[in-house]
Amino acid sequence: MVDNLTAVGEADVLAVAVKPQDAAALLDEIGPKVPADKLVISLCAGLTTGFFNRRLPEGTPVVRVMTNTPALVDQAMSAISAGTHATGEHLALAEEMFTPLGATVRVPESQQDAVTALSGSGPAYFYLLVEAMVDAGILLGLPRQVAHELIVQTAIGSAVMLRDSGEHPVKLREAVTSPAGTTISAIRELENHGVRAAMLAALEAARDRARELAAQSE
Repeated sequence: MVDNLTAVGEADVLAVAVKPQDAAALLDEIGPKVPADKLVISLCAGLTTGFFNRRLPEGTPVVRVMTNTPALVDQAMSAISAGTHATGEHLALAEEMFTPLGATVRVPESQQDAVTALSGSGPAYFYLLVEAMVDAGILLGLPRQVAHELIVQTAIGSAVMLRDSGEHPVKLREAVTSPAGTTISAIRELENHGVRAAMLAALEAARDRARELAAQSE
């Protein structure tokens, strides 16, 4: 295994992917050895490019990226932001690196904590929803494997329709919702139990936690 200082010397681009609370110690170790013209990409939740700039040689270009676990199947969503010394060329290089893992989007760094809450942690929300729907299928008498297959394929199909149709999710939902039908009965229960409000509160809490992690790492 290559040690950190050797990696700094050999790498064309440095990608820092550690827990936020471990980043300062790592940068203290490698910072003096990082050439000021070498691109550093941060994948550390909550940590600003300023956090890196204060621990790296003056002028080091830093790009902040928040990706997610679907990168494992080349279906990631990666949000990319430029630090003070990063140029359009640096952003383009980061996009070139992350596009093979899925989709990319450029956002102002001020929006990265919101990105962390929405797409960075987002897969976990979907897994929780799928888990709950599979349990509901079992409650209704379906075998677990059948319920799982039904929900996973429904999730995939719905996501593809959202992406490819360009339609607002409300319009797609309304297309499934008949007057006095089964779908509207289910949606009424979801609304009565505050699912929408819970999602808003959950993402706000995730955003706030990203900010807390940054503050604790200073």
